[in-house]
Amino acid sequence: MSNTQLIIEERAANIGNFLVGRLLPFRQKRMVGPFIFIDHMGPVELNENQNLDIAMHPHIGLSTLTFLFEGAIFHRDSLGTAVEIKPGAVNWMTAGKGVVHTERTPENIRGSKKKLHGLQIWVALPKVLEECEPSFTHIEAKDIPSWKEKDVSYKLIAGEAFGKKSPVPVNSKLYFIEIKSDTKTTIEIGKDLYGESALYILEGEIKNDGHSYGPKQILIAKDATLCTFEIEANTTVYIFGGEPFPEERFIEWNFVSSDKKLIEKAKQGWEANKFPQVPEETERIPLPQKNNFKKK
Repeated sequence: MSNTQLIIEERAANIGNFLVGRLLPFRQKRMVGPFIFIDHMGPVELNENQNLDIAMHPHIGLSTLTFLFEGAIFHRDSLGTAVEIKPGAVNWMTAGKGVVHTERTPENIRGSKKKLHGLQIWVALPKVLEECEPSFTHIEAKDIPSWKEKDVSYKLIAGEAFGKKSPVPVNSKLYFIEIKSDTKTTIEIGKDLYGESALYILEGEIKNDGHSYGPKQILIAKDATLCTFEIEANTTVYIFGGEPFPEERFIEWNFVSSDKKLIEKAKQGWEANKFPQVPEETERIPLPQKNNFKKK
């Protein structure tokens, strides 16, 4: 990635029964375009007694994007959505003024061995949409634009690039792209990108400006239009970015906003049980104590 500005090693955090590598935010780079938070889940193997069980928790001011490589997650939310996400599909939930959801291992695999591996992403909303009505969209894997150029496979998971548009209903100008290569080759895609851009290496290796970069590294580009790199055989990378917002975004727990007052309101609302409930769910994750909030 020409003119690489920043190289960030994935930092690990334990969440229940699996390891999550937190990619964004980072103290030197809080956002890339509208992307404000990215977690790498797994890969992890869960035994018959281990399951993903994330109880009811709220969001405001953002859209969540869940994209799995392996395994399955059952999503329920306060809109009444109940859907299983499988590898290659996209769950896109826009929180707006407030939504609550849960993420659990599906019932049909809870008593068996299973794997879980994927990305969970938060995309901040434009200021004018931060308090919009919440919504949810599920896009099947077969509906994600996919194509191949020589030995390189591409997917436009969300947004617009390469003259293509993903059906994921994003709210700002962005892109989230998967690139897989079977052979060593040079990737030149700068002319198709815009705004800010970052590259995350899931597996394999890339080379740029005489340097090699491997798995669990994220590279932030100084200029998205200069995005050129050499990709090794059997390598998978994800490129994400887009037009940055003019206003700063604040993040505290599961809340994102350009206005700290809205975050305080959301915190008080969650403590006072004023958020909508998720049907068939009773367990709530409590608001963390102030000194437990992670400084982003």
